[in-house]
Amino acid sequence: MTAKQEQKEAHHTNGVVLPVVAGPIDCLSSPDREHLVESSEFLRSEDAGVEVVVIESRANAKGVHEEDALLENGSQTTESDDTSTDRGPEPSSSLKETSFSIGLQVLFPFLLAGFGTVAAGMVLDIVQHWDVFRYVTEVFILVPALLGLKGNLEMTLASRLSTARILGQLTFYVKTALLKPQEANIGQMDTPKELWPMITGNMALIQVQATVVGFLASIAAVVFGWIPDGHFSIGHAILLCASSVATAFIASLVLGMIMIGVIIGSRKMGINPDNVATPIAASLGDLITLALLSGISWGLYIELEHKPYVNPLVCAFFIALLPLWVIIARRNPATREVLYSGWEPVIIAMAISSVGGLILGKTVSDPNFAGMAVFTPVINGVGGNLVAVQASRISTYLHMSGIPGESSETAPRKCPNPCSTFFSSADVNSRSARVLFLLVVPGHLVFLYTISSMQAGHTTLTLIFIVFYMTAALLQVLILLYIADWMVHWMWRRGLDPDNFSIPYLTALGDLLGTGLLALSFHILWLIGDRDTDVGD
Repeated sequence: MTAKQEQKEAHHTNGVVLPVVAGPIDCLSSPDREHLVESSEFLRSEDAGVEVVVIESRANAKGVHEEDALLENGSQTTESDDTSTDRGPEPSSSLKETSFSIGLQVLFPFLLAGFGTVAAGMVLDIVQHWDVFRYVTEVFILVPALLGLKGNLEMTLASRLSTARILGQLTFYVKTALLKPQEANIGQMDTPKELWPMITGNMALIQVQATVVGFLASIAAVVFGWIPDGHFSIGHAILLCASSVATAFIASLVLGMIMIGVIIGSRKMGINPDNVATPIAASLGDLITLALLSGISWGLYIELEHKPYVNPLVCAFFIALLPLWVIIARRNPATREVLYSGWEPVIIAMAISSVGGLILGKTVSDPNFAGMAVFTPVINGVGGNLVAVQASRISTYLHMSGIPGESSETAPRKCPNPCSTFFSSADVNSRSARVLFLLVVPGHLVFLYTISSMQAGHTTLTLIFIVFYMTAALLQVLILLYIADWMVHWMWRRGLDPDNFSIPYLTALGDLLGTGLLALSFHILWLIGDRDTDVGD
Protein backbone atom coordinates (compact mmCIF):
# COMPACT_ATOMS: atom_id res chain seq x y z
CA MET A 1 0.00 0.00 0.00
CA THR A 2 1.47 3.40 -0.94
CA ALA A 3 1.89 5.97 1.80
CA LYS A 4 0.97 8.83 -0.49
CA GLN A 5 -2.60 9.98 -0.06
CA GLU A 6 -4.72 11.16 -2.93
CA GLN A 7 -8.29 12.28 -3.25
CA LYS A 8 -10.49 11.15 -6.07
CA GLU A 9 -14.06 11.96 -6.94
CA ALA A 10 -16.48 9.20 -6.03
CA HIS A 11 -19.84 8.44 -7.55
CA HIS A 12 -22.60 10.96 -6.99
CA THR A 13 -25.49 9.97 -4.76
CA ASN A 14 -28.40 12.36 -4.44
CA GLY A 15 -26.35 15.31 -5.60
CA VAL A 16 -23.52 14.98 -3.04
CA VAL A 17 -19.92 14.28 -4.07
CA LEU A 18 -18.15 11.88 -1.76
CA PRO A 19 -14.40 11.66 -1.27
CA VAL A 20 -12.46 8.58 -2.23
CA VAL A 21 -9.26 8.40 -0.20
CA ALA A 22 -6.33 6.13 -0.87
CA GLY A 23 -4.02 5.63 2.01
CA PRO A 24 -3.61 4.06 5.41
CA ILE A 25 -6.79 3.41 7.31
CA ASP A 26 -5.44 3.05 10.82
CA CYS A 27 -7.42 6.12 11.85
CA LEU A 28 -10.64 4.28 11.13
CA SER A 29 -10.49 3.02 14.65
CA SER A 30 -11.66 6.48 15.72
CA PRO A 31 -14.91 6.54 17.67
CA ASP A 32 -16.37 8.62 14.85
CA ARG A 33 -16.21 5.63 12.58
CA GLU A 34 -19.71 4.64 13.61
CA HIS A 35 -20.91 7.26 11.15
CA LEU A 36 -18.98 5.69 8.32
CA VAL A 37 -19.36 2.82 5.96
CA GLU A 38 -16.07 1.46 4.79
CA SER A 39 -15.44 -0.66 1.74
CA SER A 40 -12.24 -1.56 -0.08
CA GLU A 41 -11.68 -1.85 -3.77
CA PHE A 42 -8.55 -2.51 -5.79
CA LEU A 43 -7.58 -0.42 -8.77
CA ARG A 44 -6.85 -1.67 -12.26
CA SER A 45 -3.75 -3.73 -12.92
CA GLU A 46 -1.58 -0.67 -13.44
CA ASP A 47 -2.52 0.55 -9.96
CA ALA A 48 -2.11 -2.81 -8.31
CA GLY A 49 -1.24 -2.67 -4.69
CA VAL A 50 -2.99 0.64 -4.07
CA GLU A 51 -5.94 0.18 -1.78
CA VAL A 52 -8.82 2.62 -2.06
CA VAL A 53 -11.04 3.33 0.88
CA VAL A 54 -14.42 4.77 -0.01
CA ILE A 55 -15.81 6.91 2.76
CA GLU A 56 -19.55 7.37 2.61
CA SER A 57 -22.20 8.70 4.90
CA ARG A 58 -24.90 6.25 5.75
CA ALA A 59 -27.42 8.99 5.19
CA ASN A 60 -26.10 9.21 1.63
CA ALA A 61 -27.69 5.87 0.92
CA LYS A 62 -31.05 7.49 1.44
CA GLY A 63 -32.73 9.32 -1.42
CA VAL A 64 -36.22 10.63 -2.15
CA HIS A 65 -38.63 8.99 0.17
CA GLU A 66 -41.43 9.96 2.44
CA GLU A 67 -40.42 7.95 5.53
CA ASP A 68 -36.63 7.85 5.91
CA ALA A 69 -36.97 8.68 9.58
CA LEU A 70 -39.09 5.64 10.33
CA LEU A 71 -36.17 3.46 9.30
CA GLU A 72 -33.29 5.32 10.88
CA ASN A 73 -33.32 3.57 14.26
CA GLY A 74 -33.57 0.26 12.52
CA SER A 75 -30.60 1.15 10.37
CA GLN A 76 -28.55 1.88 13.42
CA THR A 77 -28.91 -1.67 14.60
CA THR A 78 -27.13 -2.80 11.47
CA GLU A 79 -23.93 -0.97 12.31
CA SER A 80 -21.05 -3.33 12.71
CA ASP A 81 -18.09 -2.89 14.99
CA ASP A 82 -15.91 -4.72 12.52
CA THR A 83 -13.36 -2.44 10.89
CA SER A 84 -12.52 -4.90 8.19
CA THR A 85 -12.80 -3.57 4.66
CA ASP A 86 -14.07 -6.88 3.34
CA ARG A 87 -17.68 -6.70 2.29
CA GLY A 88 -19.71 -9.85 2.52
CA PRO A 89 -22.66 -10.54 0.28
CA GLU A 90 -25.15 -10.42 3.10
CA PRO A 91 -25.32 -8.07 6.10
CA SER A 92 -26.19 -10.53 8.79
CA SER A 93 -26.43 -7.90 11.53
CA SER A 94 -29.80 -6.87 10.14
CA LEU A 95 -31.19 -10.00 11.70
CA LYS A 96 -30.81 -8.42 15.14
CA GLU A 97 -34.02 -6.48 14.61
CA THR A 98 -37.10 -8.08 16.07
CA SER A 99 -40.68 -7.56 15.01
CA PHE A 100 -41.31 -5.68 18.25
CA SER A 101 -38.40 -3.29 17.72
CA ILE A 102 -39.49 -2.58 14.14
CA GLY A 103 -43.05 -1.89 15.22
CA LEU A 104 -41.92 0.31 18.09
CA GLN A 105 -39.70 2.41 15.85
CA VAL A 106 -42.40 2.85 13.22
CA LEU A 107 -45.40 3.42 15.50
CA PHE A 108 -44.92 7.00 16.68
CA PRO A 109 -44.03 8.59 13.29
CA PHE A 110 -46.78 6.50 11.69
CA LEU A 111 -49.40 7.86 14.09
CA LEU A 112 -48.05 11.41 13.84
CA ALA A 113 -48.21 11.37 10.04
CA GLY A 114 -51.62 9.67 10.19
CA PHE A 115 -53.14 12.43 12.31
CA GLY A 116 -51.82 14.91 9.76
CA THR A 117 -53.74 13.09 7.03
CA VAL A 118 -56.86 13.09 9.24
CA ALA A 119 -56.62 16.87 9.51
CA ALA A 120 -56.16 17.13 5.75
CA GLY A 121 -59.19 14.90 5.20
CA MET A 122 -61.32 17.11 7.43
CA VAL A 123 -60.24 20.16 5.44
CA LEU A 124 -61.11 18.43 2.15
CA ASP A 125 -64.46 17.40 3.58
CA ILE A 126 -65.28 21.07 4.23
CA VAL A 127 -63.92 22.67 1.07
CA GLN A 128 -65.53 20.16 -1.30
CA HIS A 129 -68.73 22.19 -0.91
CA TRP A 130 -67.11 25.47 -1.94
CA ASP A 131 -68.14 26.91 -5.30
CA VAL A 132 -64.68 26.51 -6.81
CA PHE A 133 -64.75 22.75 -6.13
CA ARG A 134 -68.36 22.43 -7.27
CA TYR A 135 -68.01 24.31 -10.57
CA VAL A 136 -64.35 23.64 -11.37
CA THR A 137 -64.23 19.96 -10.45
CA GLU A 138 -60.78 19.59 -12.02
CA VAL A 139 -59.41 21.07 -8.78
CA PHE A 140 -59.97 17.64 -7.23
CA ILE A 141 -57.53 16.20 -9.77
CA LEU A 142 -54.83 18.52 -8.40
CA VAL A 143 -55.26 17.27 -4.83
CA PRO A 144 -53.31 13.94 -4.97
CA ALA A 145 -50.68 15.36 -7.35
CA LEU A 146 -49.89 18.37 -5.15
CA LEU A 147 -50.03 16.38 -1.93
CA GLY A 148 -47.49 14.03 -3.49
CA LEU A 149 -44.99 16.89 -3.74
CA LYS A 150 -44.54 16.58 0.01
CA GLY A 151 -42.77 13.24 -0.48
CA ASN A 152 -41.15 13.96 -3.82
CA LEU A 153 -39.62 17.35 -3.00
CA GLU A 154 -39.54 18.10 0.72
CA MET A 155 -38.26 14.64 1.63
CA THR A 156 -35.60 15.02 -1.06
CA LEU A 157 -34.54 18.27 0.56
CA ALA A 158 -34.47 16.69 4.01
CA SER A 159 -32.40 13.79 2.70
CA ARG A 160 -29.85 16.06 0.99
CA LEU A 161 -29.45 18.35 3.98
CA SER A 162 -29.27 15.40 6.38
CA THR A 163 -26.54 13.94 4.20
CA ALA A 164 -24.69 17.25 4.24
CA ARG A 165 -25.09 17.47 7.99
CA ILE A 166 -23.64 14.00 8.57
CA LEU A 167 -20.85 14.63 6.08
CA GLY A 168 -20.11 17.73 8.14
CA GLN A 169 -19.27 15.46 11.05
CA LEU A 170 -16.52 13.98 8.88
CA THR A 171 -14.86 17.34 8.22
CA PHE A 172 -12.46 17.34 11.15
CA TYR A 173 -11.74 13.65 10.70
CA VAL A 174 -10.97 14.01 6.99
CA LYS A 175 -8.95 17.20 7.35
CA THR A 176 -6.79 16.07 10.27
CA ALA A 177 -6.44 12.36 9.66
CA LEU A 178 -6.39 11.86 5.92
CA LEU A 179 -6.27 15.00 3.80
CA LYS A 180 -4.73 18.41 3.62
CA PRO A 181 -7.28 21.10 4.56
CA GLN A 182 -7.52 22.45 1.02
CA GLU A 183 -8.28 18.99 -0.28
CA ALA A 184 -11.30 18.34 1.95
CA ASN A 185 -13.85 19.40 -0.66
CA ILE A 186 -16.99 17.69 0.62
CA GLY A 187 -20.45 19.13 1.23
CA GLN A 188 -21.01 19.92 4.86
CA MET A 189 -22.88 22.39 7.10
CA ASP A 190 -20.27 23.21 9.71
CA THR A 191 -19.86 26.96 9.15
CA PRO A 192 -22.10 29.78 7.84
CA LYS A 193 -19.87 29.92 4.76
CA GLU A 194 -20.79 26.31 3.97
CA LEU A 195 -24.30 26.44 5.43
CA TRP A 196 -25.95 29.22 3.46
CA PRO A 197 -24.88 28.13 -0.05
CA MET A 198 -26.21 24.67 0.79
CA ILE A 199 -29.53 26.11 1.99
CA THR A 200 -30.01 28.57 -0.87
CA GLY A 201 -29.07 26.00 -3.50
CA ASN A 202 -31.49 23.40 -2.17
CA MET A 203 -34.32 25.89 -1.65
CA ALA A 204 -33.87 27.17 -5.20
CA LEU A 205 -33.86 23.61 -6.49
CA ILE A 206 -37.16 22.63 -4.89
CA GLN A 207 -38.73 25.89 -6.15
CA VAL A 208 -37.75 24.91 -9.69
CA GLN A 209 -39.15 21.42 -9.23
CA ALA A 210 -42.33 22.65 -7.52
CA THR A 211 -43.08 25.23 -10.22
CA VAL A 212 -42.51 22.79 -13.09
CA VAL A 213 -44.45 19.94 -11.48
CA GLY A 214 -47.26 22.30 -10.45
CA PHE A 215 -47.56 23.56 -14.02
CA LEU A 216 -47.56 20.04 -15.44
CA ALA A 217 -50.14 18.95 -12.85
CA SER A 218 -52.47 21.71 -14.01
CA ILE A 219 -52.10 20.56 -17.62
CA ALA A 220 -52.89 17.00 -16.57
CA ALA A 221 -55.95 18.24 -14.66
CA VAL A 222 -57.19 20.14 -17.72
CA VAL A 223 -56.67 17.13 -19.99
CA PHE A 224 -58.24 14.61 -17.60
CA GLY A 225 -61.16 16.97 -17.03
CA TRP A 226 -61.68 17.48 -20.74
CA ILE A 227 -61.52 13.83 -21.83
CA PRO A 228 -64.69 12.52 -20.10
CA ASP A 229 -66.97 15.49 -20.88
CA GLY A 230 -65.37 17.04 -23.94
CA HIS A 231 -65.82 20.46 -22.33
CA PHE A 232 -62.99 22.99 -22.18
CA SER A 233 -62.94 26.44 -20.56
CA ILE A 234 -59.91 28.66 -21.02
CA GLY A 235 -60.79 30.59 -17.87
CA HIS A 236 -60.90 27.42 -15.80
CA ALA A 237 -57.65 26.20 -17.37
CA ILE A 238 -55.81 29.39 -16.39
CA LEU A 239 -57.38 29.18 -12.92
CA LEU A 240 -56.06 25.65 -12.50
CA CYS A 241 -52.59 26.67 -13.70
CA ALA A 242 -52.39 29.66 -11.37
CA SER A 243 -53.75 27.72 -8.38
CA SER A 244 -51.47 24.73 -8.93
CA VAL A 245 -48.26 26.70 -9.51
CA ALA A 246 -48.89 29.10 -6.62
CA THR A 247 -49.80 26.28 -4.23
CA ALA A 248 -46.79 24.16 -5.17
CA PHE A 249 -44.43 27.14 -4.87
CA ILE A 250 -45.69 28.44 -1.51
CA ALA A 251 -46.13 24.98 0.04
CA SER A 252 -42.61 23.95 -0.96
CA LEU A 253 -41.23 27.23 0.35
CA VAL A 254 -42.96 26.89 3.73
CA LEU A 255 -42.19 23.19 4.18
CA GLY A 256 -38.64 23.69 2.94
CA MET A 257 -38.03 26.37 5.56
CA ILE A 258 -39.48 24.07 8.22
CA MET A 259 -37.18 21.26 7.09
CA ILE A 260 -34.14 23.52 7.21
CA GLY A 261 -35.04 24.78 10.68
CA VAL A 262 -35.58 21.25 11.95
CA ILE A 263 -32.30 19.96 10.50
CA ILE A 264 -30.21 22.87 11.77
CA GLY A 265 -31.90 22.72 15.16
CA SER A 266 -31.42 18.98 15.42
CA ARG A 267 -27.74 19.37 14.61
CA LYS A 268 -27.30 21.89 17.41
CA MET A 269 -29.14 19.54 19.79
CA GLY A 270 -27.06 16.56 18.70
CA ILE A 271 -29.89 14.41 17.33
CA ASN A 272 -30.33 12.83 13.94
CA PRO A 273 -32.62 14.96 11.71
CA ASP A 274 -33.93 11.87 9.94
CA ASN A 275 -35.71 10.90 13.15
CA VAL A 276 -37.72 14.15 13.35
CA ALA A 277 -37.79 15.84 9.94
CA THR A 278 -39.82 13.24 8.08
CA PRO A 279 -42.71 12.85 10.57
CA ILE A 280 -43.04 16.62 10.84
CA ALA A 281 -43.17 17.03 7.07
CA ALA A 282 -45.58 14.12 6.73
CA SER A 283 -47.92 15.50 9.40
CA LEU A 284 -47.86 19.11 8.20
CA GLY A 285 -47.40 18.61 4.45
CA ASP A 286 -50.88 17.39 3.54
CA LEU A 287 -52.61 19.93 5.75
CA ILE A 288 -50.57 22.93 4.56
CA THR A 289 -50.79 21.97 0.88
CA LEU A 290 -54.53 21.29 0.92
CA ALA A 291 -55.29 24.47 2.88
CA LEU A 292 -53.22 26.52 0.43
CA LEU A 293 -54.82 24.91 -2.62
CA SER A 294 -58.31 25.55 -1.26
CA GLY A 295 -57.65 29.14 -0.25
CA ILE A 296 -55.77 30.14 -3.40
CA SER A 297 -58.21 28.50 -5.81
CA TRP A 298 -61.17 30.04 -3.94
CA GLY A 299 -59.63 33.53 -4.09
CA LEU A 300 -58.73 33.24 -7.77
CA TYR A 301 -62.20 31.88 -8.57
CA ILE A 302 -63.77 34.98 -7.04
CA GLU A 303 -61.51 37.22 -9.14
CA LEU A 304 -62.24 35.21 -12.28
CA GLU A 305 -65.52 37.00 -12.93
CA HIS A 306 -64.60 40.59 -12.08
CA LYS A 307 -60.83 40.68 -12.71
CA PRO A 308 -60.03 37.94 -15.24
CA TYR A 309 -56.50 39.28 -15.73
CA VAL A 310 -55.45 38.27 -12.18
CA ASN A 311 -55.19 34.55 -12.93
CA PRO A 312 -52.79 34.80 -15.89
CA LEU A 313 -50.70 37.37 -14.00
CA VAL A 314 -50.32 35.02 -11.02
CA CYS A 315 -49.34 32.14 -13.29
CA ALA A 316 -46.89 34.28 -15.29
CA PHE A 317 -45.30 35.68 -12.11
CA PHE A 318 -44.29 32.32 -10.67
CA ILE A 319 -43.14 30.97 -14.04
CA ALA A 320 -41.07 34.12 -14.64
CA LEU A 321 -39.14 33.38 -11.44
CA LEU A 322 -37.91 30.05 -12.84
CA PRO A 323 -34.68 31.39 -14.44
CA LEU A 324 -33.68 32.99 -11.14
CA TRP A 325 -34.09 29.73 -9.20
CA VAL A 326 -32.24 27.81 -11.93
CA ILE A 327 -29.26 30.17 -11.75
CA ILE A 328 -29.08 29.90 -7.95
CA ALA A 329 -29.41 26.09 -8.00
CA ARG A 330 -26.68 25.75 -10.64
CA ARG A 331 -24.16 27.62 -8.51
CA ASN A 332 -24.18 24.90 -5.86
CA PRO A 333 -22.32 21.72 -6.88
CA ALA A 334 -24.52 19.67 -4.55
CA THR A 335 -27.70 20.65 -6.42
CA ARG A 336 -26.39 21.17 -9.95
CA GLU A 337 -26.58 17.49 -10.85
CA VAL A 338 -30.02 17.01 -9.28
CA LEU A 339 -31.26 20.00 -11.31
CA TYR A 340 -30.65 18.10 -14.53
CA SER A 341 -31.60 14.62 -13.35
CA GLY A 342 -34.30 13.02 -11.28
CA TRP A 343 -37.23 14.55 -13.15
CA GLU A 344 -38.58 11.30 -14.55
CA PRO A 345 -39.91 9.70 -11.33
CA VAL A 346 -41.37 12.98 -10.06
CA ILE A 347 -43.24 13.73 -13.29
CA ILE A 348 -44.47 10.17 -13.83
CA ALA A 349 -45.59 9.99 -10.19
CA MET A 350 -47.51 13.23 -10.70
CA ALA A 351 -49.28 11.74 -13.73
CA ILE A 352 -50.22 8.57 -11.81
CA SER A 353 -51.53 10.60 -8.87
CA SER A 354 -53.56 12.73 -11.28
CA VAL A 355 -55.43 9.63 -12.42
CA GLY A 356 -56.34 9.05 -8.78
CA GLY A 357 -57.43 12.67 -8.62
CA LEU A 358 -59.71 12.10 -11.60
CA ILE A 359 -61.38 9.22 -9.76
CA LEU A 360 -61.72 11.39 -6.66
CA GLY A 361 -63.26 14.28 -8.57
CA LYS A 362 -65.79 12.11 -10.41
CA THR A 363 -66.80 10.34 -7.19
CA VAL A 364 -67.19 13.20 -4.72
CA SER A 365 -68.92 15.41 -7.29
CA ASP A 366 -71.85 13.00 -6.89
CA PRO A 367 -73.73 14.05 -3.71
CA ASN A 368 -74.34 10.39 -2.91
CA PHE A 369 -70.60 9.84 -2.38
CA ALA A 370 -69.68 13.10 -0.64
CA GLY A 371 -68.55 11.12 2.38
CA MET A 372 -65.51 9.79 0.51
CA ALA A 373 -63.63 13.10 0.70
CA VAL A 374 -62.66 12.93 4.38
CA PHE A 375 -61.24 9.39 4.07
CA THR A 376 -59.22 9.81 0.86
CA PRO A 377 -56.16 11.62 2.31
CA VAL A 378 -56.13 9.16 5.22
CA ILE A 379 -56.10 5.93 3.21
CA ASN A 380 -53.67 7.36 0.66
CA GLY A 381 -51.34 8.77 3.31
CA VAL A 382 -51.22 5.63 5.41
CA GLY A 383 -50.53 3.41 2.40
CA GLY A 384 -47.84 5.73 1.08
CA ASN A 385 -46.11 6.04 4.45
CA LEU A 386 -45.98 2.29 5.06
CA VAL A 387 -44.73 1.34 1.61
CA ALA A 388 -42.10 4.09 1.81
CA VAL A 389 -40.76 2.51 5.00
CA GLN A 390 -40.55 -0.92 3.40
CA ALA A 391 -38.92 0.33 0.21
CA SER A 392 -36.41 2.26 2.27
CA ARG A 393 -35.56 -0.79 4.36
CA ILE A 394 -35.05 -3.01 1.32
CA SER A 395 -32.91 -0.36 -0.34
CA THR A 396 -30.76 0.06 2.77
CA TYR A 397 -30.33 -3.72 2.96
CA LEU A 398 -29.11 -3.74 -0.65
CA HIS A 399 -26.83 -0.73 -0.13
CA MET A 400 -25.07 -2.63 2.66
CA SER A 401 -23.96 -5.23 0.15
CA GLY A 402 -22.77 -3.00 -2.68
CA ILE A 403 -23.81 -0.28 -5.07
CA PRO A 404 -26.74 -0.23 -7.54
CA GLY A 405 -26.07 -2.36 -10.60
CA GLU A 406 -23.46 -4.45 -8.83
CA SER A 407 -24.17 -8.17 -8.90
CA SER A 408 -25.29 -9.16 -5.45
CA GLU A 409 -26.65 -12.26 -3.82
CA THR A 410 -29.12 -10.05 -1.96
CA ALA A 411 -30.97 -9.12 -5.16
CA PRO A 412 -31.36 -12.39 -7.05
CA ARG A 413 -35.04 -12.47 -7.95
CA LYS A 414 -36.87 -10.99 -10.89
CA CYS A 415 -40.48 -11.46 -9.77
CA PRO A 416 -40.80 -12.46 -6.12
CA ASN A 417 -43.30 -15.00 -4.92
CA PRO A 418 -45.97 -13.34 -2.73
CA CYS A 419 -45.25 -15.91 -0.03
CA SER A 420 -41.55 -15.01 0.00
CA THR A 421 -42.43 -11.33 0.32
CA PHE A 422 -44.40 -11.84 3.53
CA PHE A 423 -43.50 -15.25 4.97
CA SER A 424 -39.89 -15.97 4.06
CA SER A 425 -37.75 -17.00 7.02
CA ALA A 426 -34.52 -16.26 5.14
CA ASP A 427 -35.43 -12.73 3.98
CA VAL A 428 -35.03 -10.16 6.76
CA ASN A 429 -37.39 -7.77 4.96
CA SER A 430 -40.29 -10.22 5.19
CA ARG A 431 -40.48 -9.56 8.93
CA SER A 432 -40.84 -5.83 8.40
CA ALA A 433 -43.46 -6.42 5.69
CA ARG A 434 -45.55 -8.42 8.16
CA VAL A 435 -45.18 -5.77 10.87
CA LEU A 436 -46.17 -2.94 8.53
CA PHE A 437 -49.14 -4.90 7.23
CA LEU A 438 -50.32 -5.58 10.78
CA LEU A 439 -50.23 -1.86 11.57
CA VAL A 440 -52.93 -1.11 8.98
CA VAL A 441 -56.00 -2.17 10.96
CA PRO A 442 -55.16 -0.65 14.39
CA GLY A 443 -53.87 2.53 12.73
CA HIS A 444 -56.98 3.04 10.64
CA LEU A 445 -59.25 2.25 13.61
CA VAL A 446 -57.56 5.08 15.55
CA PHE A 447 -57.96 7.47 12.64
CA LEU A 448 -61.59 6.47 12.00
CA TYR A 449 -62.39 6.98 15.69
CA THR A 450 -60.78 10.43 15.54
CA ILE A 451 -62.89 11.39 12.51
CA SER A 452 -66.04 10.05 14.13
CA SER A 453 -65.43 11.74 17.49
CA MET A 454 -65.05 15.11 15.75
CA GLN A 455 -68.24 14.44 13.76
CA ALA A 456 -66.47 15.00 10.47
CA GLY A 457 -67.50 13.52 7.16
CA HIS A 458 -70.84 12.51 5.74
CA THR A 459 -70.83 8.82 6.58
CA THR A 460 -71.86 7.03 9.74
CA LEU A 461 -69.23 4.51 10.80
CA THR A 462 -71.39 1.41 10.73
CA LEU A 463 -69.92 -2.06 11.06
CA ILE A 464 -70.42 -2.82 7.37
CA PHE A 465 -68.74 0.43 6.38
CA ILE A 466 -65.71 -0.33 8.58
CA VAL A 467 -65.46 -3.82 7.06
CA PHE A 468 -65.42 -2.47 3.51
CA TYR A 469 -63.04 0.36 4.42
CA MET A 470 -60.59 -1.99 6.14
CA THR A 471 -60.75 -4.40 3.22
CA ALA A 472 -59.80 -1.60 0.83
CA ALA A 473 -56.99 -0.41 3.11
CA LEU A 474 -55.55 -3.92 3.64
CA LEU A 475 -55.71 -4.73 -0.07
CA GLN A 476 -54.01 -1.44 -0.92
CA VAL A 477 -51.08 -2.01 1.47
CA LEU A 478 -50.80 -5.69 0.52
CA ILE A 479 -50.40 -4.82 -3.16
CA LEU A 480 -48.02 -1.95 -2.43
CA LEU A 481 -45.71 -4.05 -0.25
CA TYR A 482 -45.50 -6.73 -2.92
CA ILE A 483 -44.82 -4.18 -5.68
CA ALA A 484 -42.16 -2.56 -3.49
CA ASP A 485 -40.37 -5.89 -3.06
CA TRP A 486 -40.28 -6.34 -6.82
CA MET A 487 -39.61 -2.73 -7.85
CA VAL A 488 -36.69 -2.05 -5.49
CA HIS A 489 -34.83 -5.18 -6.58
CA TRP A 490 -35.64 -4.47 -10.24
CA MET A 491 -34.25 -0.95 -10.05
CA TRP A 492 -31.21 -2.12 -8.12
CA ARG A 493 -30.23 -4.60 -10.81
CA ARG A 494 -30.46 -1.84 -13.42
CA GLY A 495 -28.09 0.47 -11.58
CA LEU A 496 -30.74 2.86 -10.24
CA ASP A 497 -30.73 3.95 -6.62
CA PRO A 498 -34.13 2.73 -5.35
CA ASP A 499 -34.27 5.51 -2.77
CA ASN A 500 -34.21 8.09 -5.54
CA PHE A 501 -36.59 6.37 -7.94
CA SER A 502 -38.89 3.87 -6.23
CA ILE A 503 -40.56 6.02 -3.56
CA PRO A 504 -42.27 8.51 -5.93
CA TYR A 505 -43.67 5.65 -7.99
CA LEU A 506 -44.86 3.70 -4.96
CA THR A 507 -46.54 6.62 -3.22
CA ALA A 508 -48.26 7.59 -6.48
CA LEU A 509 -49.49 4.03 -6.91
CA GLY A 510 -50.71 4.23 -3.31
CA ASP A 511 -52.78 7.29 -4.22
CA LEU A 512 -54.24 5.54 -7.25
CA LEU A 513 -54.99 2.26 -5.45
CA GLY A 514 -56.33 3.94 -2.32
CA THR A 515 -58.64 6.30 -4.20
CA GLY A 516 -59.84 3.60 -6.59
CA LEU A 517 -60.52 0.99 -3.92
CA LEU A 518 -62.22 3.53 -1.67
CA ALA A 519 -64.46 4.72 -4.51
CA LEU A 520 -65.33 1.11 -5.32
CA SER A 521 -66.22 0.50 -1.66
CA PHE A 522 -68.54 3.50 -1.59
CA HIS A 523 -70.27 2.36 -4.77
CA ILE A 524 -70.78 -1.14 -3.37
CA LEU A 525 -72.10 0.28 -0.09
CA TRP A 526 -74.56 2.41 -2.04
CA LEU A 527 -75.76 -0.60 -4.02
CA ILE A 528 -76.34 -2.73 -0.90
CA GLY A 529 -78.27 0.05 0.84
CA ASP A 530 -75.75 1.75 3.12
CA ARG A 531 -76.65 5.29 2.03
CA ASP A 532 -76.19 7.47 5.10
CA THR A 533 -74.83 10.86 4.00
CA ASP A 534 -76.22 13.17 6.67
CA VAL A 535 -73.35 13.15 9.17
CA GLY A 536 -71.60 16.51 9.28
CA ASP A 537 -74.27 18.38 7.31
